[in-house]
Amino acid sequence: MALEPDVLLVSSPLALQPLQQQTRSIPIVFTGVSDPAGSGFVASLAHPGGNITGFAVAEFSMYGKYLELLKEVAPHVIRVAVMMNPEQVPQAGNWRAIETVAPSFKVQLTAANVRDVAEIERAIDAFARESSGGLIVLPSALTIVHRGLIIGLAARHRLPAVYAFRQFVMDGGLMSYGVDLVDQYRQAASYVDRILRGEKPSDLPVQQPTQFRLIINLKTAKGLGLDVPWILQQRADEVIE
Repeated sequence: MALEPDVLLVSSPLALQPLQQQTRSIPIVFTGVSDPAGSGFVASLAHPGGNITGFAVAEFSMYGKYLELLKEVAPHVIRVAVMMNPEQVPQAGNWRAIETVAPSFKVQLTAANVRDVAEIERAIDAFARESSGGLIVLPSALTIVHRGLIIGLAARHRLPAVYAFRQFVMDGGLMSYGVDLVDQYRQAASYVDRILRGEKPSDLPVQQPTQFRLIINLKTAKGLGLDVPWILQQRADEVIE
């Protein structure tokens, strides 16, 4: 007979959803979830309730920063495609945050809804038919798994792009702005420890990120014909040359 784990550590909303349906007793600590309350994983951030708590990967207002960064590195951009999976609840809030600041940057937004690889290719190819475009890639399992394809298409069509995580930039993407996932795992381990010592998940508030890392790939910028402003390089947490 298999023994139940004392605590489950989950790093994906796709994995968290079935676990939530399977158990109401085993404590679960999550990372990598964008909107825990809106997605129905917890009752509220301050008072999770139930057996689930953890660390949110983002908060909505930060996605407006994506547009600001894109315009800083590529001021010629006046059209921006926002790649997102419409089936994921947090994506609507992410889109609204970008949409709110778009008028101040004088850009026209296009919602690039993608659910599979074929839609990724079609969305980028169609958007790139006109000039002066840029790309914002919202985080999802689909975009993470197929980041090589997205990065390659962005390079082929010479689209400056902003991503959520460092791994995109390490694989050749232009720029990322988001949490340090490794650090978030360390923080999650502290919650696991507290639960093992007797605290309840329902009493541990969901933590929102307070620090975001900016990573820039200068080699990719050069390939796109972009001159990254020195002041932006100075603000970056990591510059890849």
